[in-house]
Amino acid sequence: MKTKIIKINKDNILPDQLEQAIKLLQNGGLVAFPTETVYGLGADGLKEEASKKIYEAKGRPSDNPLILHIAHLSALSELTKDCPEIGYKLAEAFWPGPLTMIFRKSEKVPYSSTGGLETVAIRMPSHPIAYELIRQSKVYIAAPSANISGRPSPTKAEHVIEDMDGRIDMIIDGGNVNIGIESTIIDITGEVPVLLRPGYITVSMLEAVIGKIAVDKAVLATTPDPSIVPKAPGMKYKHYAPKGQLTIYEGSSEAVIQAINENAREKQELGFKVGIIATDETVSSYDVGTVKRIGSRNDEDTIASRLFDILRSFDKEGTEYIYTESFESNQLGQAIMNRLLKAAGYHKVSV
Repeated sequence: MKTKIIKINKDNILPDQLEQAIKLLQNGGLVAFPTETVYGLGADGLKEEASKKIYEAKGRPSDNPLILHIAHLSALSELTKDCPEIGYKLAEAFWPGPLTMIFRKSEKVPYSSTGGLETVAIRMPSHPIAYELIRQSKVYIAAPSANISGRPSPTKAEHVIEDMDGRIDMIIDGGNVNIGIESTIIDITGEVPVLLRPGYITVSMLEAVIGKIAVDKAVLATTPDPSIVPKAPGMKYKHYAPKGQLTIYEGSSEAVIQAINENAREKQELGFKVGIIATDETVSSYDVGTVKRIGSRNDEDTIASRLFDILRSFDKEGTEYIYTESFESNQLGQAIMNRLLKAAGYHKVSV
């Protein structure tokens, strides 16, 4: 398959610029496009065969649910069996934006898009290209991240091209995304809303709108749990992983720096290529391997936006061992640590 790549300026989407992508989606094709979180791999979520193509292109397990992307709130009455009042409250507060909600699905939504579940994940993206693609095509677009399953999510078109060139019909290059980690996911099908995946919309932001919420044990897990039934994308399987072995170090700053330097030096002396992810505050303390600056601990937005790009850059350089400091597990730091733990296969060292 030859993949067509088109460039679009998100701040100046010209008439008919999305026409080819729209036709592809309407005819069951696969189109990768930018959202405000990461690049998505889109297909018509109400067509069983189109949804199956997503799993095939990504090499994605068939029980890992997809997220349906919508452009109008009226879609909820078509795609869900019922929408509780808190769903509309959350939509009013955070849509369009990086929040996905889990509803009971209507008969219209095929099991191929829900991983066989009776629930459906839905969000309304705020990125102009994503929003216009959905609105103009009148397609409810099922779209997981546009990468090979298990690899770091794509935050640039070049990341999508690395993984998807020759596998899908089209890639829309809309430049770098803003947030850099996937949407927050909250399940509102039960009596108490449950956070299934942390993201840019934090627990405190959600609770300010709807009151106390629960957090699924998979979010808090520090070791893999094969018994977890994936209610939402990214809950069960190893995700976001670079090709090299990633290890997270936690403890006092001094102890972490010393342990990373010692372990990185040991591996380098054995002939391995090593890399270190450092913050602005500690970057000058590392003296071995390739050191990449992820941002300041006082700027979690920047850390989140750079994480996957850094992991992919280590892949390009053939890095075999990667060492990183840990981050606070509250607010946006919870989402950052969630991605790091999965990327590291839960390989964490306390010092």
